[in-house]
Formats: sequence, C-alpha cells, structure tokens
Amino acid sequence: MNTLRVGLVQQRCTDNRQDNIAASMRGIREAAAQGARLAVLQELHCGPYFCQTEDTACFDLAEPIPGPATEAFGSLARELGLVIVTSLFERRAAGLYHNTAVVLEADGSIAGRYRKMHIPDDPGYYEKFYFTPGDLGFTPIDTSVGRLGVLVCWDQWYPEAARLMAMAGAEVLIYPTAIGHDPNDVAEEQARQREAWMTIQRGHAIANGIPVISVNRVGFEADPSGVGAGAQFWGTSFAAGCQGELLAMAAGDREQVLVVDLDRRRSEQVRRIWPYLRDRRIDAYTDLVRRYRD
Repeated sequence: MNTLRVGLVQQRCTDNRQDNIAASMRGIREAAAQGARLAVLQELHCGPYFCQTEDTACFDLAEPIPGPATEAFGSLARELGLVIVTSLFERRAAGLYHNTAVVLEADGSIAGRYRKMHIPDDPGYYEKFYFTPGDLGFTPIDTSVGRLGVLVCWDQWYPEAARLMAMAGAEVLIYPTAIGHDPNDVAEEQARQREAWMTIQRGHAIANGIPVISVNRVGFEADPSGVGAGAQFWGTSFAAGCQGELLAMAAGDREQVLVVDLDRRRSEQVRRIWPYLRDRRIDAYTDLVRRYRD
C-alpha cells in the first residue's frame, strides 16, 4: 500500500490511571474506526506528568515491560489489527527506571522499545530525578506498517537523534510528547515556545526527507508540590510531510483524535531532488562528538 493512515491520540490526563488508559483506548478505537493502521499515544499517557516535582513516591507509578500496560494495549492492538506506539514509565530494576516508548505489533506482540535518550532537568521538568538515560541507541523499530523511528519529547529538539534514526532507515519519525507553557509566561513567550517546538520538528522532516508525527498532551496540570504554577500543555499534535509541510494539526485546548494519511512514496521522490544524505560531508563532521569546540 502506498498510503499509511495514522491516528494521533491527544488527551488530558488525571490522577486516575484507569480513566487515562480508557481514554487512550477510546482514542485508538476512534482512529481504527477511521481506518488507521498505526496509532500513536502521547508521552506517559497512563497518568499525570509527575515530573513537575521530585517525589520518591512517584516511583511506585513505574511498571515492568512486559507488564500491565503492554498487556492491555497489546490485547487492543490484536483486537483491532493495528500497530500502537505507547509511552510508559518503565521499572527496569530496583532504582533503575526509564521513560520508554513501546511499539506493539498488530498481533499484540512487542515489536520493540525505545528508551528516551535526552533527559531534561528544568523547572517543572525534573526528569533526571526519575529517568536513567536510554541505552538502546537510536534504532528504528520494524513493524508491519514500516520501520518506525520512535523518539520521546526532549529528543525532538536534537537533530542528531533524528539524523541517526534516518540513517538507520527510519521511514517516519514519531515523538510522543508532554510539553506545555508556564502559565506565568506572557502570551508572546508562550507563542514563541510553541512555534519553536513545531519548527524544529518540521526541520527534522525536511533535513531527512521523512514525515514526522508528534503527539502532545493537552490541558492544565497543577504542580503537586504547590511550589510551581503548573503546566498548561499546549496540545497541537501534528503531522508534517517530507518537506516540512503541515498535513494535519490538532487543537491546542481540547482532546482530539487526528487521522492523517502519509504517502509512502514521498520520501523517495523528495530525496531524489533534495539529496541531503548524498551530500553530507561525513569526513568533516568528527567534531560533532565533542561537547563544544573551545
């Protein structure tokens, strides 16, 4: 098939895990009813974004892989006959946790996983307290709908991650995401941040000649500690084509299931006229492995 129909499930999250999972599943079912063969969920969709504060009790939210979530979403994948990209708080061992995306094949099996490589540590995003940096590299996951370059949130700001996925044959870049505004920021700053977020990812599509799928959560989530102002997640999940063109974009203020068709032939066509991979000066890039050129 020359077309891949993808469902992007943008949702609000609460403290009730079962309600969140039910909402994710409703979104997947809605996408499947519209013919989607791939459904993508947002970052850490089983619960609220707990990284606004540092609290050791939050480690109780983590689960093994395979585990309850992969079993539940694997069963749904098998029932509906589609591939699902989930995002989970992985308990690998006592004191060892990851922010992990799991890809479930249409038969319900685990096709592969990606552990978030770039871990932020900013006000309201204290992820280094919770997550060990990924150790699986930038390796695409082969599925019945193609080779998926799955990355997670903060990874989306790094062209190196996108490039390495593309160099390994990824046919699409997929970013489960949880990003929002500080409610205290002025409207102009909020707009700049969201535009930067969209622009950098559309740039990855252009530079690599492959489409991008980015699925973000939506709605306000209070800081459990009461110290911060909370996070206003800006939604705006979107799909961009191989030249960065916007194919579809969700609302910024409500839950939404977005369904979009990706033309599988576009990458070949675009890369023939924009041959970035051909013209890369790999002999001159050795300094990229350095932190900074002093």
